[in-house]
Amino acid sequence: MTEVVLECRQLSMEYAIGPQRLRVLDSINFHLLAGERIAIVGSSGSGKTTLLNLLGGLDTPTEGEVWLAGRQMSALKESERGELRNSGLGFVYQFHHLLAEFTALENVCMPLLIGRMPIAQARERGVEMLRRVGLTERAGHKPAELSGGERQRVAIARALINQPACVLLDEPTGNLDQTTAKSIQQLMLELSQSLNTAFMVVTHDLVLASQMDRVLTLQQGHLAALEH
Repeated sequence: MTEVVLECRQLSMEYAIGPQRLRVLDSINFHLLAGERIAIVGSSGSGKTTLLNLLGGLDTPTEGEVWLAGRQMSALKESERGELRNSGLGFVYQFHHLLAEFTALENVCMPLLIGRMPIAQARERGVEMLRRVGLTERAGHKPAELSGGERQRVAIARALINQPACVLLDEPTGNLDQTTAKSIQQLMLELSQSLNTAFMVVTHDLVLASQMDRVLTLQQGHLAALEH
């Protein structure tokens, strides 16, 4: 039986808008299997990023539970939740969020160093991950010296460096030109397959979405399967 790596149960999120309550997500039940690739599509403002932040333990839901690697996120202390996120999840955003003062290799190694891995071991793994994303020759360059596509490749390498069970991606190709976006899409598909890492992608790009194992649409606070 395939392992469930990420799950939410009756997940809801509300925001206060003056005296009113806006229910963005409404009792969502969802699971992601090991190695599975899922896309979530929906109109702007439908709550896709909110859902991703809840699944990643970055926000706390109004109701419901999120389980990562068999552990309930809200039941953990903040320090425990941070450790679980660092080891069990990778994050890739539309904007790379690399640290400008550090090299590509140092950025990639950061999650390992946060997890207290010895520097030499972290560096060795970081070099290997940069090789996987085709950036061996750019290891010593800082983000300002890299192209947009190269910066996103570094961000993907950083997300995968801890060999997480799941990577959450929020519009990972939304800030790239069409040619670069296509190469990044292909890279993500190859890495998810070779590393058996589950990918959950929030995207407006229906071409990228169509390459996933499942496509879900978020409408009026509910998730539903989208046939493709």
